[in-house]
Order: sequence, then C-alpha cells, then structure tokens
Amino acid sequence: MPTDLHEIVYLDNHATTRVDPRVVEAMLPYFDTKYGNPHSVHETGREAREAVDWARNEIAQAIGASEGEIFFTSGATESNNLALRGVAEHERRRGNHLVSVTTEHKAVLDPLAQLQRRGYEVSLLGVEQQGGRRAGWLSPERVAEAIRDDTCLVSVMLANNEIGIVQPIAEIAATCKSRGVLLHCDATQGVGKLPVDVSVMGIDLMSFSAHKMYGPKGIGALYVRRRDPIVRLEPQIVGGGQQKGLRSGTLNVPGIVGFATALRLCLEERPRESRRLAELRNSLAAELMSRIAEAHVCGPALESVDDCGQPLRLPGNLNLSFGNVDGEALLLAMGNLAVSSGAACSSTETDPSHVLLALGLSVDAARSSLRFGLGRFNDAEDIEFAANRVAEAVAVLRQCAG
Repeated sequence: MPTDLHEIVYLDNHATTRVDPRVVEAMLPYFDTKYGNPHSVHETGREAREAVDWARNEIAQAIGASEGEIFFTSGATESNNLALRGVAEHERRRGNHLVSVTTEHKAVLDPLAQLQRRGYEVSLLGVEQQGGRRAGWLSPERVAEAIRDDTCLVSVMLANNEIGIVQPIAEIAATCKSRGVLLHCDATQGVGKLPVDVSVMGIDLMSFSAHKMYGPKGIGALYVRRRDPIVRLEPQIVGGGQQKGLRSGTLNVPGIVGFATALRLCLEERPRESRRLAELRNSLAAELMSRIAEAHVCGPALESVDDCGQPLRLPGNLNLSFGNVDGEALLLAMGNLAVSSGAACSSTETDPSHVLLALGLSVDAARSSLRFGLGRFNDAEDIEFAANRVAEAVAVLRQCAG
C-alpha cells in the first residue's frame, strides 16, 4: 500500500511486468565484463555465445521444443509479424487465405490487415458472447468450418491480454493438422503462467516475450517447428545471416540471458503463484462487486473451467465494467493506482476496446471498463488499496453525473 502520494500500486501486469531483481542480477555481467558479440570468434565472443546457447536450451526445454526451433526477436510483435508474414510471403505456401480471431491482439490483427490490403484473404472468427460462462472462448468447430483448401495459416492467441480467456489450443491444433494447415499461437500472456508444451499441444509457430514474465523489454522469441512438418518462413529482417538467416541482427545477449532466467523462475514458482494470484483476484472482484452497483465481470466467469477442469481464465486477470461511469474520467481518477482500460498498445486510441466490443458489450460498457493485471509483486494490501480507490472514484463520478 502506498505510503505517500507518489508511490504507485501497480496492477497493470498484462501491459508489462517489473523485472525481477534475480533476473537483473543474471543480466548484469553481460553488460560490462562479458560484453562480447556472440558472433565473434575470439574468447570474449565465445563467452557470449555460450550464454546464448545456454539460454536457448533453457527456453526450448521450458516449452517442449528443441534448441534449433527457437529464434530470438525484439519481442512478441516482431515474432507475430515474422510468423504471419513469413508464412504468407513464402513462395511455397499452400494458399492466400489466413484465419484468426476478432479478439486477437493488434500485433496479430494489424499484420493481417496489411496482408489483406496486399490481396490476401483473411477470415476473423467470432467468439462466445458476454453473458455466457465462457465469454471470449473460440470453438474448435468454428475453426474447422473456416479452413479452406487455400488456407495457409490459422493464428489463435493462447490467453487473451484483456479478458484472460484461455483458448483450447490443443484441440484447434488437432483440427489444423488434420487439414494440413499450420497453426500460429501468440502465447505472450500464457508462457510462464500456464503449462505450455508445443509438442503436446501441436503448435507449429509460437510467439512470446520476456517482459510479460518479469524479464526485460526488447527481447522475445518465435518457436518454429522443424519437423512434422518443417515450417518454412520468408525472413522479414535480413543482413548478416544470423539465426540461420531467418532473423538477422546482433543478438541481445543480456536480454536473452534475462529472458531464460525469468522463464525458469516462472516455471519454478508457477503452481503456488497461480493459486495466490487467483485468490487475490477473486478477493478484488468480490470487494468491488459488493461495493459498486452495476459492476460486471467482462469475459469468462472467474470460476469457469474447461472439460479437463483447468481454469478458463488467467489467474491474475480481472476485467470489470461499471455502469453509468465515463471510462476516461474513471481512468484519470485512479491517481496512483496503475490499471488500464484495454491493451497498452492501444492506450493512445479513443475507441473502446475491440475485444470487449467483440464480446457483444455496448460502446458505453466497453468504455467504462477497467483491466486489472495482478502479478508477482502484488499483495493483499495492494488489493485493499485498489478496491478503495476504485469504489471511491466510481461513487464520485456517479454523483457528479447524477
């Protein structure tokens, strides 16, 4: 809880996370004493290259991949672009049709729109609507119906950054494989928070990023399947031929080491951390909904589970809409409580969340929503502070509007 007016209670961990001090400690030597270019042949370069090889192996093992299937990028946005455009622009692609979802992140939707302007066909699938226990969920049958003979790629997010819905990726992957179509998964919000094994799940390409899991910004990865089938991509960044020519550029050694360290810590702590975050999230939701009339959960019910009994929502995710409140005014009234009204990449836009609109919410309801992203460094005092701050702000704004 803040001790002065300038201390922030940070509940926006879907936008980015604080770098864990243990990650910083692992990175520091590669800024000063082990600063070599990993592509150099001298001893300093070999030292850096060994660190990259270690990190690539750590990350590969964490997601059930092999070392040769991990390609480092600047983050998930670049990984998404490389996957989507890389498949679509490769001369040996199956066709010009791509399938995705209306609730995807803009880092998927915008590259698809660009491809569409260049003559490719894109089908965006709808999801279960608000009011159901699985709001935001994508049916694998809907994917099967959308696949055509000329479909070259399906792209479905593992866990949504606004409403936390976890999609049935393994079932969707099986559908794609039975039709001979590649599946890309933006797993940025899921890796480190959910069990992820690309081999078991049947994913062909997967994007993820360090800064969503208490690692540094500016480093991400793309998993690219190298067998059954071999996935072929057209490079998007050329010049130097690093990483088998698929993504040229000098590797960010400190970031890569931090990435691997952050992911290892997430895996070690995930079982207890998931339980802890779900309890805090549920406590915040209960407190807000008991104190604020017309407060509604956006997305799947907090207690919803899939057919295997696994939660259908990220444990640290909460999205609430508040009736009769101006959303922009509500966000401005938060003061030193850091939350958001949608994806961080869209924070400068005045339009309501495209994710909430895709669920069937009205424009007013979408505008009056807040997204809470709980993380490793939050505790019960933060939840108490957030509940008080939001309840007080809503009460004041409603009184002014009334």
